[in-house]
Amino acid sequence: MQRKIKLIWDFRGPAATKTAEHHEIHLKEYIEIEKLPIKTTGFEIINDTHAIAWMVVTDSYMIAVRDALKPHRGELFERKIF
Repeated sequence: MQRKIKLIWDFRGPAATKTAEHHEIHLKEYIEIEKLPIKTTGFEIINDTHAIAWMVVTDSYMIAVRDALKPHRGELFERKIF
């Protein structure tokens, strides 16, 4: 089974939340245009001046997506089960 990697774009400042929310729309558009089998995207509010947009890719797509979209960072993705 391939690892899942969460690619993350950080946004800071008073408009961070709106910018991250809007960036997720562009991530979904990219997935559709490139016909990628990626379904997991999102945005999160870290605090009043920091928000992130993210998408989860497998190892096999990570390099191509990273090179095309230039995320700020990445981390291994593990779905939390409560």
